[in-house]
Amino acid sequence: MTQYTIVANQAGGPEVLEYVETQIPTPGEGQVQVEVAAAGLNFIETYQRSGTYPVDYPFTPGSEFAGTVTEVGPGVRNLKVGDRVATSEGVNGYAQFVVVDAAVLGKVPDAVDLRLAAALPLQGCTAHYLIHSSYMVRSGDVVLTYAGAGGVGLLLTQMLKLKGATVITTASTQQKKDLAKAAGADYVVDYDQVPQTVAKVTGGSGVHAVYDGIGKDTFEMSLEALRRRGTLVLFGGASGQVPPLDLQRLNAGGSLTVTRPKLADFLTTPEERAWRFGDVLGWVAEGKIDVRIGAEFPMARAADAHRALEGRQTTGKVLLLP
Repeated sequence: MTQYTIVANQAGGPEVLEYVETQIPTPGEGQVQVEVAAAGLNFIETYQRSGTYPVDYPFTPGSEFAGTVTEVGPGVRNLKVGDRVATSEGVNGYAQFVVVDAAVLGKVPDAVDLRLAAALPLQGCTAHYLIHSSYMVRSGDVVLTYAGAGGVGLLLTQMLKLKGATVITTASTQQKKDLAKAAGADYVVDYDQVPQTVAKVTGGSGVHAVYDGIGKDTFEMSLEALRRRGTLVLFGGASGQVPPLDLQRLNAGGSLTVTRPKLADFLTTPEERAWRFGDVLGWVAEGKIDVRIGAEFPMARAADAHRALEGRQTTGKVLLLP
């Protein structure tokens, strides 16, 4: 039995992503086979494709997807054929069928469309751990984020508002500003307006926390925005990696805290996965969180999807549909 899969045989631009016929994989011990309803597109896949992050070739991107279990391997007790599932910890997700460890799958409630579920595991669980574990947001906190109309940004803003925070965020166009405001952001400004906005909103004291997925271009501004004993959570490097930091800078800034987390370290047990998946998917099912699908591409046009993402032409989540 064969299927169509995206394969890169070498590092390079989007053009290296080929749509080819491959064998449908069979689950082994502790694994299940999933028919993919949609795969989520993430920046890390552009880094893997380009060679910025080394991978073995031939390479099929895609750690995030949702679909239906079609075959169960030996030793699997928690899933059965027909279950609706999603994950951000899979492999080879740019395909019609994938094999994945059953332990990293979360069940999708019937009230949540599988396309929406595919948009949630990575960015939804990222937003969840950021505000519940990296810096625990409390009602009344003032928080700065960036890229408020992005996939993480829209979810992060909505979750921050559920926690009772005041949200300052950025967006580069009026359309993106409107999306960020619709998600609940209290202040949506251009990047160069961040310092004066923070000063005005906080009376000069600074924000309690900054969630920074941009990295090199915003890091100093993020530190400057913090109040005494504030926390900077650096969770990405869309503009490049931050140079080495002199820790005395944190002392001089007011006993600041900087942390550089990654999602994998916050999905370490079945209980932790169930907590984060349950919250995020539950909020969607209850209508407390709105998921914006910014664009959908047929799987065969994965290269075009990568071009759109890298060209900052998208808002919300980009999906690939087999």
